[in-house]
Amino acid sequence: MKAIILVGGMGTRLRPLTYEMPKQMLPLVGVPMIECVFEMLARHGVNEVILSLGYLPDHFITAYPDGAIAGVKISYAVEPEPLDTAGAIKFAAQFAQVDDTFLVVNGDVLTDLDVTALVAFHRAHHAQATIALHAVEDPSRFGVVVTDGDGRVSAFIEKPPREEAPTNLINAGTYVFEPSVLALIDSGRKVSVERETFPALAAAATLYAMDDHAYWLDTGTPATFLQANIDLLNGRDAERTIADLVGSAWCHPSSQVAASAKLNNAVVDRDCVIGENVVLDGVVVMPGAVVRDDVQIRSSIIGPRAVIGSASILGPTCVVGAEVTVADGSELSGLVQLGGI
Repeated sequence: MKAIILVGGMGTRLRPLTYEMPKQMLPLVGVPMIECVFEMLARHGVNEVILSLGYLPDHFITAYPDGAIAGVKISYAVEPEPLDTAGAIKFAAQFAQVDDTFLVVNGDVLTDLDVTALVAFHRAHHAQATIALHAVEDPSRFGVVVTDGDGRVSAFIEKPPREEAPTNLINAGTYVFEPSVLALIDSGRKVSVERETFPALAAAATLYAMDDHAYWLDTGTPATFLQANIDLLNGRDAERTIADLVGSAWCHPSSQVAASAKLNNAVVDRDCVIGENVVLDGVVVMPGAVVRDDVQIRSSIIGPRAVIGSASILGPTCVVGAEVTVADGSELSGLVQLGGI
């Protein structure tokens, strides 16, 4: 089966980290997020992925010169201009000449969804399209999906006010499509799958949805990106063995970490230097970063080759961009984002 992974977004909520790289290339315990998505799809029989690219496409193309991840073939569909979600799906499907049932996956979502069961549900109901659902506490940031007893979608409401949401089951960003869906999407303009395509399919009574109760996380904010790393450190993905894990901290073998440093739910990527008496609690330190002596960092992300000056206190929740230097003795908290283009 083929799958389209949507990775064209600019990742604005994760700036300044995404000025340098697309968010799906940001590392989760040392492995680019996109590889985690590929590994999940490979476990369910996907043998070809079309990456729908828009923002910084060369980062993906140059990272995988062999044209495969986890044994899954890659092709690259680079949008000539932003086409929104449905437009991107149609462009990628036409580029790869998709002519059979296919998957669509949001590239910044981590999930243990049983994709095999989702495809079986789709086929059993003779659906034109099927959405994976997930229950959340606050559905106001998502597309809320209302179904009947058989799973047929009766309403698709994009980002309703919390108090007006008819259910807490939301669009979890994994879909099964028949090729006939593509004919409903106009070519050459921006088309939203959430605001146009799904409501049209619901009106035609050919859209279904399945609740899976799987692990699910939208990694698009600093807090959820940190949570994704912490979840992996604590064994969320049973299929992944993390070498060099000590308790709930992982340090790449190429990094230098002082013996007096205290790490909890912390990731220290390659070629980093962590000084004496440093405290890292709920922190991701990206490749080449330096954290000098007597620093305390909590619930924050330190970007590639950044330098955190001695005796500084950061977080929560600070995001320090690539090559940014934080002065000695700095005290920063709140949603602090340092760095730019």
